[in-house]
This record gives sequence, C-alpha cells and structure tokens, in this order.
Amino acid sequence: MPENRLKNASSPYLLQHKNNPVHWWEWGPEAMAKAKRTGKPILLSVGYSACHWCHVMAHESFEDDETAELMNDLYINIKVDREERPDVDLVYMRALHALGEQGGWPLTMFLTSEAEPVWGGTYFPKEARYGRPSFKQVLNAVANTFANDQDTVETNRQSLLMVLNERPKQPSAVDQGLVSAAGERLSSMIDRELGGMRGAPKFPQASVMELILRTGYREHNKDLIDLHAESLRMMSQGGIYDHVGGGLARYSVDENWLVPHFEKMLYDNAQYIDHLCWAYCHTQDPLFIRRLSETVDWIEREMVLPEGGVSAALDADSEGVEGKFYVWTDEELSNLLPENSIELFRAVYDVQPQGNWEGTTILNRSRPLPRPLTEEEEGQLSACLALLLEERAKRIRPHRDDKVLLDWNAMLISALAHGYQIVSRESLKSQLRTLAHRIFEFIETHMRETDGSMIHSIREGVKGPAAFAGDYAHLARAALALARIEDDPEKKSALIGKAKALLDQLDARYAHPQGGYYMTSESSDDLLVRPYHAMDEAIPNYNAVAANALVEYWMLTDDAAYRERADKLIASFTGEIRANIFGTAALLNALDTRTRFKKAEITLSPDRETNQVSAAWKSGDPAWFATVTTKADAAASEVLICSENGCSVPLFTAEAIEEEMQRIS
Repeated sequence: MPENRLKNASSPYLLQHKNNPVHWWEWGPEAMAKAKRTGKPILLSVGYSACHWCHVMAHESFEDDETAELMNDLYINIKVDREERPDVDLVYMRALHALGEQGGWPLTMFLTSEAEPVWGGTYFPKEARYGRPSFKQVLNAVANTFANDQDTVETNRQSLLMVLNERPKQPSAVDQGLVSAAGERLSSMIDRELGGMRGAPKFPQASVMELILRTGYREHNKDLIDLHAESLRMMSQGGIYDHVGGGLARYSVDENWLVPHFEKMLYDNAQYIDHLCWAYCHTQDPLFIRRLSETVDWIEREMVLPEGGVSAALDADSEGVEGKFYVWTDEELSNLLPENSIELFRAVYDVQPQGNWEGTTILNRSRPLPRPLTEEEEGQLSACLALLLEERAKRIRPHRDDKVLLDWNAMLISALAHGYQIVSRESLKSQLRTLAHRIFEFIETHMRETDGSMIHSIREGVKGPAAFAGDYAHLARAALALARIEDDPEKKSALIGKAKALLDQLDARYAHPQGGYYMTSESSDDLLVRPYHAMDEAIPNYNAVAANALVEYWMLTDDAAYRERADKLIASFTGEIRANIFGTAALLNALDTRTRFKKAEITLSPDRETNQVSAAWKSGDPAWFATVTTKADAAASEVLICSENGCSVPLFTAEAIEEEMQRIS
C-alpha cells in the first residue's frame, strides 16, 4: 500500500515531512524503479530544514489532503535534502536555470520516469496570486502535458539534457591579470554607503568580497581594502547579525542589513570568521575580534554536539513564525532591562515604541551615534545583552538541523585556525584551537570508513552518502590550517600527511581528464550526469577549494607535483572564469594565492620568544601564510619570509619582520 516513506530517514529535513499525506520517497533506486514500473512522471522537491519558504510550501500544500491526493495520483514524489545530496540539487538546479528561472528553494522539478528534467520552478503558492498559478493548477497542467503533449515533453527533455551534458570549455593559458580585472569590476558593484553588493536582498557574498580584498592588496589599492572592511562593519552592526546571541544570518531581505532571513547556517559563519580576521588585521578595530568571539561562543553554545561535530543550521522559524525567537517589543525590553540602562540601550540598538519590523524590534547598531561610547557604557550594554540572552533561552527555540556535514565542519576548522593566528587574548586562542581540534577529531573518528574514504554527512550515528570532492578538499585545507599553527614537528608532520592522503584520494577517485575534479566519485551511479564545474554557490566551488589545498600543500612541502596539479586545475576552467567572474570568484581567489603567495616560516627556540615573531602571524592579506615550528637546537626565534622566488634572510625582531612584510607586499 502506498505510504510516506520518510519516517526512517536520517535527514532532519526529510523527517520534517514524514507525516505529510504525500507518499514521499527518498532519492534512490527504489523510487526510480517505482517510477519506471508505473510510467508516472516524478515530482522532485528539494529543500533544507532551515528554509523558510520550504516550510511555507509544506504547510500550504504538502500538509493539505487535497493537494497530496493530486500529487499521489499523478506523480512519484521524491524529497531531497540539498545539504545531504548537493549533487542532486546541482543537477536539477542547473536544469531550472536553463529554463530561464532564477532558482532557489524549495526547488520543484518535474521529471520523466527516467529522472530526466522537463520543467520546474521553485515555490508555488496554494492559491493563484500575483500572476502565479496555484500549485494544484501546476500539478494538473504538467500531468496533462505528460499525458497528451509528448512533443513538448520530448523537446524540453532533449534541450535540458543537452545543457546538462554540455562539454566543458577547452583549457587555455592562465592570465594573472584576470584577478585584478575581475576584482576591480566587482568592486564597482559595491554599495559604498551601506556595504555589500548594491540592492536587495543582500547576501554576505564571501568569495566575491574576498576577491575585492585580494585585488586591493594585489594592486596596492587601499580603497578596495577599506571597502571590504566597511562592508564587514555594516554587516556586523546590522540586524543580519544576532547581537544577543552571536552569529550571522543567511542574508538580509533589505539593502540596509536590517531584516535578516533569520536562519543561521554554519557555512556562513565559518566564512564570516575568516573575513573578521582579515578586517581586524587591516583596521585593528576591536569590533571584529568581539564579533569573532561572540560567533564562536554561539557555535559552542548552540551548535556543537556532544560528540564534537557541529550542527548544520538553525531554522528561521519558531512556533511557525519567522524570526519570533530573535525579535523584541519595547515593552519587553522596558520590563527586562535596568532603568539606568534602558535609554542608552534604546538609542544604541534602534529600539522604538512602534518597532522597526512588523511592530517588533530587530536589534541593530547601524545608526550613527553622536559620539563614541565610553567603556562604562559598553559595559552597561553588554550586561543588558546578557540579560536578554538569559531571557531568550526561555523561549521556544528554532529547530536545529543536527546533521554534521563534513565540508562545512572542515570550513569551520580552517576559520578557527585562522582566528588562532590573529587574536592575542590567550583564553580566546585556547578556545579556538581546542574547538578546531575537537571537530577534526570527530571527523577522523566518525566520518572515515575503514578503507580510508570519507562520508559526507552523519546524524545520530547514521551515516549519509559518500563524500563529495568538496569534502576531501575542505578537509585537506583544514588539516593544513592546523598544521600551520602546530609548533610540534611530529604533530605538524602528521597533519601534513593527512592532507596529502586526502589530496591523493581526491585525485584517485574524482579526477577529470581535462584537469580539476568531478563533484562525485567514480563509483557514483545514481545521477543523469557526473557534475564537473567551477561555479560558486553559497560556499566556494569545490574545484576552487581543491586548487587552494593543492597550492597550500606545495607551499608547506615544496612538492612541485601538487603545484602542477593546481596549475592544471585552474587552467581547465579559464573559459568559465572569463564567462562569469562573479560565479567563479573563489577560483580567482585560488589563482591569486597561486601567483602571489607569501609565506612566513616561523622557527621558535625553546624559550619561545614569541614577542619577536608575533607580527608574522598577522596579515589582512588572504594570500599571506604563516607556519610555526619549534626547534630544540634553535639559538633564537627567527622568521623567514618566502615566495616562489626564494626567501628573505632570517629576521629576528618584530620591526624587521614588519619592514620586510611591507617591502614585499
């Protein structure tokens, strides 16, 4: 008897739909076999657990008996968690883009019984409005087309398969000038008043902002470096940042960074930490260290699981209302905060009697103040925020997606190691290092198979699909990031060895003959095509991450074979870069590191004269790398600053180090 088959799923997103009257299947051979037996088209619905519009469509349509009956009669219905199966999402999102649609989630695609795409969209409302048909109208119309208009079905099927099977552009010579040309062009799209890309909605756009920053250092253009820092400052003071609990929301629906789409994603916050490090090194503004510390506190408090892995996301909604967990009324704040602080708090955090969003207040510090606050006033505000955090903990929390994704966790490890290099407070350094190693140990213990291969996700001990190329690339970068901050030679060597093994597995199982990597391994066989591309999504493209990992491994070991692999990878996507600099920003960032890197080799003597070498740790330039080793026979701590062309003489003082950094920048 047909039924909803999601009750045994491990994905929190699929489990959200286990009680729908829709006869959902998970993606897999059983669902495909059912479609082929019945000859019914497939309705593929892709989303993720923290997605607000996914929830809306679920409440309106998937929980509605009449809509579900139509879906069950006309289609084989398949649910996919895009975070668990990014490969499935990528293939059908690319098909949607080929139809001229912008894309987004929920992704709703209609496929033949052979899983070939024919037509699709994103969110469809329950009732027709704003010129959009209702979901029931769409269900009937598409089913009618499949039944009575095979010419249209065949035309769409063939044209979309042609796009999906399009041959990659031929490799061509790499032009280093692409980095600066792209960065300067993208900088013209920056909102110079509010930061970030002009217009709304506003996303952090981490890879694009990094490329603009790199171009600033590459071209000695302070204006571009300042643009990066100011954009990050506006985000960090806006409503997109959770001033009570820490952490960045996925994006702002307005151009002022005020109203977030309230879900919090681990990948956004890992990238945010990296950018905070660069901005702090450039500006020395303590705001950026404060935000880094608050964000790491939030991750430890709300996202780290008992075993050591880090959860994927927090939902936008609680009690069925978007943002309810995070907003405040003036009356609530008046009752909670001390009388001697409430007016200061109102002025600083944009608290108005009528609220600033739907009658409530999204706390933010975007409005300029007539004067800088004193330390005492900042202390009062911190005490107020602590009270609000305590009070907020009594509310019904948003749903937490507690699956552990390898690539997102590895991104966080790299960011924490970066933070360790640039912060001075010993307690914060210890927190960052300890958390990074704890996550790495979790991955090594729980996400590695007996044959040495990795898995992409795990939840409550249940393993998800095999790892994708991005998982290996991100974990290799994480191992190298930990190696750079490890001063014990044996431990450093072991971490570099782990990175090598990961990069060699990547080459053995994912290599494309043209250069670079397929997204899925050679043993994957449940997709129409094997994805191979260089386009960024919300996280950097996996080929870009692999290029960085290969370059970083070469920089630490001088093994030129890995440099050559990176060069071949970057060259293989030059055509894609020229066609879309916005979408390939992460690969351009990798090209910048490859062609412009500087490395500080820090040797510590047993007496660890770290005051003499600490300057070498800190640079706002993403192409700058530092690695530290303790040598028992070293007479004094020293630094060598190296590039592909050789190394400086040994440097023994902070002044000499800073002078050399300036000379070669």
